[in-house]
Amino acid sequence: MPVRHNVAQGECISSIADRYGFLPDTIWNDPANADLKRERKNPNVLFPGDVVVVPDKRAREETGGTGQTHRFRKKNTPAMLRLRLLDEENRPRGGLKYTLEIDGRYSEGSTDSDGKIEHPIPPGAQKGVLLLGDEDIIPLSLGGMDPIENPSGVQARLMNLGFDCGGVTGAIDSRTREALKGFQRKNGLSPSGNVDEDTKAKLLQLHGS
Repeated sequence: MPVRHNVAQGECISSIADRYGFLPDTIWNDPANADLKRERKNPNVLFPGDVVVVPDKRAREETGGTGQTHRFRKKNTPAMLRLRLLDEENRPRGGLKYTLEIDGRYSEGSTDSDGKIEHPIPPGAQKGVLLLGDEDIIPLSLGGMDPIENPSGVQARLMNLGFDCGGVTGAIDSRTREALKGFQRKNGLSPSGNVDEDTKAKLLQLHGS
């Protein structure tokens, strides 16, 4: 029987698929998840309490001669960490050296000309650390981004873009409204302090998801 998996904070389709032994697309594109897919749109941005239907596994048969050695390779299913680093004027921080630590594994590199970092990571990874140059240390919360429709999703994106709203509290309070006004002024929007459609669209555009 299919499993109805209740999403917890920090989970995404990649981590859920890895837990149950599926490829992410197999679960995300299953007809039983069509409503969730229409609502969330991004498989890496789920909300705690969402329900993901995990289908039954289908048996697959392979033929092979007896008395011979046969090798079967499991498809690798890493997730991809994608970051884009901008300065205070929203200009890409290209050529910036960094060290990335995920689950005790370290990688080094430099951002590309567009300020981007791309690294494969374990599907179930939830935390990491990004060290920029010799001074900036950025803790990473992986898979924990809530949808833009939720106050926590708005706050998390504001924080990541450098607009301090006092943390991800899940409530659009006075401090969050001030952060929204700062974001809106900087990006040519009406500084209402409200989470209107233009503000959500700009947050998604600049944040990347």
